[in-house]
Amino acid sequence: MASEKPKLSLPWKTRLAMSIASALSDATTRRNGTINRRLLNILDRQLPPNPTPVNGVATKDVTVDAANNVWFRVFTPTAATSAASLPVIVFFHGGGFAFLSPASPGYDAVCRRFCRKIPAVVVSVNYRLCPEHRYPAQYDDGFAAVKFLAENRAALPEIADVSKCFFAGDSAGANIAHHVAVRVCELELRGVRLIGLVSIQPYFGGEERTEAELRLTDAPLVSVARTDWLWKVLLPDGSNRDHPASNVSGPNAVDLSGVDYPDTLVFVGGFDPLQDWQRRYYEWLKKCGKKAQLIEYPNMIHAFYVFPDLPEASQLISQVKDFIVDKLSN
Repeated sequence: MASEKPKLSLPWKTRLAMSIASALSDATTRRNGTINRRLLNILDRQLPPNPTPVNGVATKDVTVDAANNVWFRVFTPTAATSAASLPVIVFFHGGGFAFLSPASPGYDAVCRRFCRKIPAVVVSVNYRLCPEHRYPAQYDDGFAAVKFLAENRAALPEIADVSKCFFAGDSAGANIAHHVAVRVCELELRGVRLIGLVSIQPYFGGEERTEAELRLTDAPLVSVARTDWLWKVLLPDGSNRDHPASNVSGPNAVDLSGVDYPDTLVFVGGFDPLQDWQRRYYEWLKKCGKKAQLIEYPNMIHAFYVFPDLPEASQLISQVKDFIVDKLSN
């Protein structure tokens, strides 16, 4: 007798939040390849920066490129002001390249937790969104933010040490973190020393339908239909999902063997349709001679760590902290 497939077990609050987020995504995307930004702006209530510490974290926004609306939110842990210096985490938010920002409540809260619990100065980057701005706008904006940090030390608090810099991101943000890291390493950007990358359930894909995509085709947030739509409105006209932006380890992969790419920590969820692509990314990094570590959460969905009620969300932050502490000690 065949063994039963594992069943997803989540608190009702998390299930409800995932259902609402999926419904809102569907409600704001149109068949003609556009997004109803007016409705989305009503639904995604943006939080302002707050220089007054809340739970030990103060925030401010810094403009990088006003014309392209590139900016970042700086999260500073006020309880760690006695430290000589703190690492800097440059964070790229998820949202399929098309949704959300550092001011979205979920990502403001996530970066606050990273900032407070690691502790670190977190720089959460706002980049242009598709379909209004297609590839490579998101990668250009991410690189522009890092270059700005390298050239404008005063944009960060004195306690921030950009020689101890980590990139991090989830979903589409993890995709952006990878591509920006490649560009930073290839150009040998001075002023910022990148020593680690945290890739949380990275959003990669390809023309092939993987086993996980076929098995989890209607998963919340990252159903096959939604991800197909998002790749279509991101990638250049005439491209397919084997474009190097999406299928980083596929037929059009960039050779990283000669690139001083940072040590990488990859997180995978067992109920995430993208998990096969994420494991391929991890294996590809190792084949390129790079150091990579894989941590799996067999019973977790895509974006699980955004939900603080899940004990696995706190566990992931602890594992990120361990990774950062380990790299800083080397």
